[in-house]
Amino acid sequence: MININEVLETNKMIEEENLDVRTITLGISLMDCIDTDLETLKKNIYNKITTVAKDLVKTGKEIEAQYGIPIVNKRISVTPIALIGGSACKTPDDYVEIAKVLDQAAKEVGVNFLGGFSALVSKGITKSDDLLMHAIPKALAETERVCSSINVGSTKTGIDMDAVKLMGEIIKETAELTKENDSLGCAKLVVFCNAPDDNPFMAGAFHGVTEGDAVINVGVSGPGVVKTALSKVRGENFEVLCETIKKTAFKITRVGQLVAQEASRRMGIPFGIIDLSLAPTPAIGDSVAEILQEIGLERAGAPGTTAALALLNDQVKKGGVMASSYVGGLSGAFIPVSEDQGMIDAVQEGALTIEKLEAMTCVCSVGLDMIAIPGDTPATTISGVIADEMAIGMVNQKTTAVRLIPVIGKGVGEMVEFGGLLGYAPVMPVNKFACDAFVNRGGRIPAPIHSFKN
Repeated sequence: MININEVLETNKMIEEENLDVRTITLGISLMDCIDTDLETLKKNIYNKITTVAKDLVKTGKEIEAQYGIPIVNKRISVTPIALIGGSACKTPDDYVEIAKVLDQAAKEVGVNFLGGFSALVSKGITKSDDLLMHAIPKALAETERVCSSINVGSTKTGIDMDAVKLMGEIIKETAELTKENDSLGCAKLVVFCNAPDDNPFMAGAFHGVTEGDAVINVGVSGPGVVKTALSKVRGENFEVLCETIKKTAFKITRVGQLVAQEASRRMGIPFGIIDLSLAPTPAIGDSVAEILQEIGLERAGAPGTTAALALLNDQVKKGGVMASSYVGGLSGAFIPVSEDQGMIDAVQEGALTIEKLEAMTCVCSVGLDMIAIPGDTPATTISGVIADEMAIGMVNQKTTAVRLIPVIGKGVGEMVEFGGLLGYAPVMPVNKFACDAFVNRGGRIPAPIHSFKN
């Protein structure tokens, strides 16, 4: 059992080292909302969300007050909307209408983001999927809290390159429609390979079809805690380094376990998973890149970076799995650029490139995240970057994702301000050589040979 002494032990982490519960995410199934009439469907969705989630924010605040644990975000994920709207939606604009209802419901219950404007197209695109995907730019431009994700590949099915090509175009269109806000719409859009059903983090969260009617998933953040712990064993060997990370990850995860159990008990909704990911923020000292520096690198991106990140990721998981019976989501170390001050510094000093970030994604949680690129980057180039990242996920049997932001009107070296947890970022260069003939082939990249395990 978790006791109050474990909570008290974390006081210093909370007060001085930026420890927080990044999010309580309430997953809600919308399968029972399906209807052939669009107006009825919209009403069903709004009523289901506002009923099931009515106490989410209040519960989070009560837990914060009782235990002194900051819970930064309260969020909702829903069943992929392409599965829910298929009978009622006949045009992309119909799906935009659903996005607006989701946004209204999110505002009504007080959550900061709602994820699940999503489609699962790793092997093929249905008519409903196609309509939703074409609705994404307008939906993200005309809503405030709705997030979208598209799963275009998996280890079992391969990569749907038609979907990859389309998503390059969708990302560019989203950037254009939100160019007045530095193409901010793209920060709410993720392209996945092997997307998990129980991810509590945005923008990629959705409520998987294998989940129950409702579930509580929690994501904890603690890069600053890990960095502080490692600073006390500076110069020690790898064994000491690894033990320190594991012990720290255990303590961080126990905080999340307490919050998850309390939220589950108070709301009468089953506890799903704890996501062990180290999620950085723009705050000084709350950086995965600074952990890598503490391990011994002058800057993130220096030789040894991929090895150091692999070590960190593995030890976080080893420590975390001992602290909770139910670990899931993404679980590892996020390496977003705009949300991590150390990553921003590394880019500005020339230590970190998109190509090095891609190499790092082979061993970290997720992939190319919150990276600003020139606004004139061709859609096919964006699709090529997506394809590369999807291949890493497919072959390595892991979740990978791309959240690129082609900032319309800005070029390499210029700064982009997103605000809040999304931070700011320098516009990074992308490879100038074309991949149009590759992207335009059409069809699927087959699953790798090691995927056939039945």
